[in-house]
Amino acid sequence: MWGIGACALDNRGKLRYSCSVEHLYFWKGLIPLATQNKVMTVQDAIAKYCFTGMSILLPGFVNVGVSEVLIEGLIEAGIGDLSVISNNTSVPGRGIGKLVRAGTIKKITCSHIGNNSETVQKVVDGEINLTFVPQGSLCEKVRAGGAGIGGILTPTGLYTPMMDGKQVVEWDEEAGKFVFLEGEIIPDASKKRFILELPLHADVCFVHAWKADKMGNVVYRRTSRNFNEAFSTAADHVIVEAEEIVETGDLDPDQIMTPGFIVDAVVQGRALTEA
Repeated sequence: MWGIGACALDNRGKLRYSCSVEHLYFWKGLIPLATQNKVMTVQDAIAKYCFTGMSILLPGFVNVGVSEVLIEGLIEAGIGDLSVISNNTSVPGRGIGKLVRAGTIKKITCSHIGNNSETVQKVVDGEINLTFVPQGSLCEKVRAGGAGIGGILTPTGLYTPMMDGKQVVEWDEEAGKFVFLEGEIIPDASKKRFILELPLHADVCFVHAWKADKMGNVVYRRTSRNFNEAFSTAADHVIVEAEEIVETGDLDPDQIMTPGFIVDAVVQGRALTEA
C-alpha cells in the first residue's frame, strides 16, 4: 500500500517521520520507509555526526547501558573538547571512564563522580569543569529538553549549593500565581518554593540497545534501559549501538521502547555483562 506517512517537526525544527512500517511510507522518490537502512560502521557514524567541541548525552548507570563501542570509536577518531551530560562517569578505564582517561572531556554535567577516582582528580586539577545536578532533576531536565518544555519546577536542592545561581519561585496562594524570589532566601518550610531547572539538550546522543532493527527501532534489556530512553529524545542526532541488529519488522511493535524515527544511525555493539 502506497501513501504519505505522518510527519512532524521535533523541538529543534528537525523533520522527523513517525509511521507504521507495514502501511505508511514517506515521499522521497517513492522510496518505502520500510527499506530505510540506518546501519553503518562506527567510523562512518562518528565521522558523519560527531565533531570536536560538541555536546553529547551519554546515558548509562555506572557501566550498565553505556555505549562503550561508540565511545572507543570517538577516542580513535581523535574527537575531544566534549561537553558531556551523563548520570556519572563509570569507573576508571570503562565506559565513560575511557573518555576521562583519554582527556577528551572539557565539561561534564552529572549527578555523581565518586565511582571514578580519575574523574575526581581531573576535577580537582581543573582539567574538567564539573556541574552537579541531583539525579532525578538531571533526568527531568533532559526529558524537558527532549519534549521542548521550557524548564521544570522542583523542590530538590532548595537551601543547598544546588540552588546557587538559579531562579527560585514561590506559590502565592492569595494571588493564585508563582512569584520569583529576589535577594537572600531564608528557609521557610511553610512556603511552597521550587527551583526552576532549565532543560538540557545536546548535539549527539549515544544509545546502547539490546536489539535494534535496521530502521532504528530499539528494545532495551532490563536495567540497561536506565537513562537511554529519556536521553535519546534530547539530541539533534542519535546513534544507536545495538548488541543485536535484526531485520526491519522482526521486532514486535508493542515491545519497541525508542522509535526509529528519532534515530539517525545504528552500529554493531557488543553484549554487556552487567545488565
